[in-house]
Amino acid sequence: MTLFKHAAEILEARVNTFLNHADDPAQTLDLSYEKMITTLQDTKRHLADVITERISLENQMTAAKHDADKAEADARMALQAQREDLARAALGEKQAAQQKIDSLHQAHDSVAAQAEKLTAYESKLQDRIEQFRTQKEVMKTQMAAASAEVGVSESLTGLGAGLADAGDAMRRAQDKTSQMQAKAEALEGMTEAGILSDPLDQRDSTEKALDKLRTSTGVDTDLARLKAEMASAK
Repeated sequence: MTLFKHAAEILEARVNTFLNHADDPAQTLDLSYEKMITTLQDTKRHLADVITERISLENQMTAAKHDADKAEADARMALQAQREDLARAALGEKQAAQQKIDSLHQAHDSVAAQAEKLTAYESKLQDRIEQFRTQKEVMKTQMAAASAEVGVSESLTGLGAGLADAGDAMRRAQDKTSQMQAKAEALEGMTEAGILSDPLDQRDSTEKALDKLRTSTGVDTDLARLKAEMASAK
């Protein structure tokens, strides 16, 4: 054996030792599992935020409904006092409250749909994590058994260097494949979850003008209805 060949074999052995420690399959599997747990925790936080937003919208809808009912009662009281101007103003407030209810209802439907998607995604992700955890432990056991078998074979055959190189290459390939599959599944689930819609007013000038016209028309209609109801009650 030449001096050059001996030095090359020493260098190769050191490189393989470094790769084994830098890319330990068991540690990589555990790291992948921890990342999946982090993703699940993030999903739970997002779901909590969405549910909080849904409840907030429901509370705002209840408050707006109370305002609309109060404005209706104020309009009746104003007409009884022969104050049609006050009745008209109260009915205008009622129409504004009703428009707010409609807007909140649309936002609520969007947020509720988002919460439903996130709930389904959380459940699906939790199942996948449990499956991965089981597979991870099985794989680690199999790797430990395979490592022991390789060690015995190396001792018996004297071909340890070649077998170790082949085994290391195969395990690293399997680990990289497992990582890519786990990442692909996580990305697919996050894509299926969708994006939370913005509940802010996105109307253009034409839509705003039409909404204002609807309010005015609604006030006239409500005023005529109240007059008719009060006239028939006499």
